[in-house]
Amino acid sequence: MLSLSEFVAEYGELLFEGTLSTLVMLVVPTIIAYVIGIALGVVLYLTAPGSLRPKPVFNGILGWIVNILRSFPFIVLMIAIIPLTRILMGTISGIAGVIPPLVFSIAPFVSRTVEQSLSEIPRASVEAVESCGASVPCIVFHALLPETLPSLIRGAALTLISTLGYIAMAGAFGAGGLGDIAIRYGYYRYQTEVMIAAVVIIVVIVQVIQSVCDLLARKVDHRMANR
Repeated sequence: MLSLSEFVAEYGELLFEGTLSTLVMLVVPTIIAYVIGIALGVVLYLTAPGSLRPKPVFNGILGWIVNILRSFPFIVLMIAIIPLTRILMGTISGIAGVIPPLVFSIAPFVSRTVEQSLSEIPRASVEAVESCGASVPCIVFHALLPETLPSLIRGAALTLISTLGYIAMAGAFGAGGLGDIAIRYGYYRYQTEVMIAAVVIIVVIVQVIQSVCDLLARKVDHRMANR
């Protein structure tokens, strides 16, 4: 049994690099997925029946596509789009190889979260802005999205934590990060202390994500600020 100092000396650099890789795989695909997901969510909201620009047929087809992508388990999706991943990234392993499947998994979830958040805005509030002569882009960027910001931030916590789980699973397929370390050292080499350390770091990341998102949501929520 290694002492703490011995453990840090032997595995500290490995765990640090794994943590850094995990954070890169967490942040980069999530940002890309949010850009795509917010755009899709806004389009789904705007084209829904009774919304600002109703297009039921288009909305139904787009919603159907989003639902299909959401229904794929991450591991299945990761394998299914290997040819596309190779074309886009030039590799199917490491950090680069896991970005496309993560984006494809996260973006549909984000789009539905955005659509639901926008749908919760009272119709009267939207009509009041529209009656002032505001264009649709102006309504979206200056009224709808700012109003849903607290909900979007809370949704981001769920998205990031779910993505962290996907990254841990992707470690079994050569993606690297803390999931890879936990499997490679904890399972294959029976070094339980390394696996426990990797899991503890993941738990800490989850707690930080949740705490930061809760704090940000409270700060931007004008309803709580007025209490």
